[in-house]
Amino acid sequence: MACALVVDDARAVRRIIAGILRELAYEVLEAPNGRAALDLLACLESPPDLLLLDWNMPVMDGLETLKSIRADARWASMLVLMVTTETEVERISVALDAGANEYIMKPFTTEILIERIAMARALA
Repeated sequence: MACALVVDDARAVRRIIAGILRELAYEVLEAPNGRAALDLLACLESPPDLLLLDWNMPVMDGLETLKSIRADARWASMLVLMVTTETEVERISVALDAGANEYIMKPFTTEILIERIAMARALA
């Protein structure tokens, strides 16, 4: 079974995304911020197949988390999708340049989430 990690400080958003992913047959892990996500990743035997990452979070934001993930060879194969309210073109560009495979703007639909996961997989 594929595994996904959902990182968002909003519990409701984590639950919504987790529900969609479970319907797609993912085992889902959750973290409330980037620091907690990195701590969780460090404890896993193998990285999740997919990481859905919010930008604006306390403790460690999504961009800093993304940069840390991409700097660590253990997690190089993991697909990372930013899922955020950040809509400016510059922010999207910064996230993609930092190593995000795809970018989803909140609010999103189930169809958009599924489509972007498929696109990220196809381009990986």
